[in-house]
Amino acid sequence: MKVVVTGASGMVGKGVLLECLDHPDVEEVLSVGRRSLSMTHPKLKELLHTDFTDFRPVQAELTGYDACFHCMGVSAAGMSEDDYTRMTWAFSMALAEVFLAANPHSKFTYVSGQGTDSTEKGRSMWARVKGKTENDLLALGFSHAYMFRPGAIIPLRGITPSSKLYRFFIMSFGWLLYFIRWLSPRSVVTTTQVGKAMIHIVRDGYNKQVIDPADIQQLAGE
Repeated sequence: MKVVVTGASGMVGKGVLLECLDHPDVEEVLSVGRRSLSMTHPKLKELLHTDFTDFRPVQAELTGYDACFHCMGVSAAGMSEDDYTRMTWAFSMALAEVFLAANPHSKFTYVSGQGTDSTEKGRSMWARVKGKTENDLLALGFSHAYMFRPGAIIPLRGITPSSKLYRFFIMSFGWLLYFIRWLSPRSVVTTTQVGKAMIHIVRDGYNKQVIDPADIQQLAGE
């Protein structure tokens, strides 16, 4: 399969990218981002694009792919609802609409988060925005679309979290995630598991559209 990955400069996207590059069922990976990843691999291609509100100028470059693994995201900390909506909902819909037009039979996965509000009416701003993004992506018309809600994530394979806050947490209290996983094995996932789960759900399908940590582990084969 040929896949597009967004957000590969971030923690989750980098994990998904590395698993795609290693997986025998993935023959080509197109990384879409604002800046180069500064890495080379026989399977890897890069598309540098700066205006995430409009992907129409690069529709031709996005044509010919089986799936998009949309891992791009920002923290809501300190952001207004308008800015967070633009960088979460608007960016995601702009990409998804053009990708679907270019690949009518394609599949789409989106990295959301535990606590996302599917009703779009709760008190939490980020949860409402994520909920709207999930709902609108599911209604867009992909043959299959899956919303990943991974919760706590342990970065593996030398990946460093792009968020300063999460990076500090991992460096200072990363042991706590392993302890939580020991207490509740199904509550914490790794970047490797997220990557494998995305590949396998696109390849094999699944009986749910909203994917929680237990689903991620099952899809990853662990």
